[in-house]
Amino acid sequence: MSELAVERKTKKPRLNWSKKTKRSILGVSMVLPSFLLLLVLVIYPVALSVMESFKSRDGMWTLDNYLYLFTEPHMLNNIKHTLQVTVLSSVFVLTIAYSIAVYLRFNHSWIAKMVGKLYFIPMFIPGVIAIYGFINFYRDNGWIARLIGEGNLPSIIYDMKGLLMINIWFNIPFTTMLLVSAMSSIPNAVIESAKDAGAKKRHLFFQFIFPLTYKTMLVALTFLFMGIVGSFTAPFLIDRNAPQMLGVAMQQHFSSYNEIGQASSMAVFLFLLCSFVGYFYIRSNMKDSTKSY
Repeated sequence: MSELAVERKTKKPRLNWSKKTKRSILGVSMVLPSFLLLLVLVIYPVALSVMESFKSRDGMWTLDNYLYLFTEPHMLNNIKHTLQVTVLSSVFVLTIAYSIAVYLRFNHSWIAKMVGKLYFIPMFIPGVIAIYGFINFYRDNGWIARLIGEGNLPSIIYDMKGLLMINIWFNIPFTTMLLVSAMSSIPNAVIESAKDAGAKKRHLFFQFIFPLTYKTMLVALTFLFMGIVGSFTAPFLIDRNAPQMLGVAMQQHFSSYNEIGQASSMAVFLFLLCSFVGYFYIRSNMKDSTKSY
């Protein structure tokens, strides 16, 4: 037998993978690091919280934590307060940000240019510093009270009004940035054609501007709800002592009362709330993608 034949016999057979298989392996290898990161930082803590929410202090499986969450009057008030602050803050922020975006899209004055540069400022101020300045500005003996006289300023600090105001301050820049981007994508030709056809401002908004920007508005609303409903710093420093936002109540039950199961049940409830809002956002995107096909 020749040396060439012996060499051919000793060689290992090559795996003949198709291009589709290679692409699949490449895709999995690219997604795997992100999935592992998601598993460690999100899925595992969520699963751990769900398990802890069904355990008592002595480690026994129980539903007492959820009974406490949905039957205790002060916890029901906390849930009501959390939803009220979240919904009102989201509505105010979305209304103000949408108005600013429309103004910046269709107005080219120097005031509009100035507003377009200034609304970014709150994004670059650390949250704790902004809250500290807000407290010094609006407390009973703060700067505003000194100007208008003590006793003439309504209660803002340690009240829901102050929490709504600081939520608006924090969330308007990012929401406005999203909506301005959506407004900028509306072609001028569409607006000019509608005007030439005799469309009034009301028709322009409801038949052209709003339908072309509602998806971005839905994205902004999703981020707003998820960011506000579980917030901690602003409610802890500005809001009243009772009722409380669930983020503050969860921290107190975990660190002050050592009620890990009750804190975990609140975390699961917040996660379900955010999942409920995210479901409608994903469902809307899936409907649009199905229509495009």
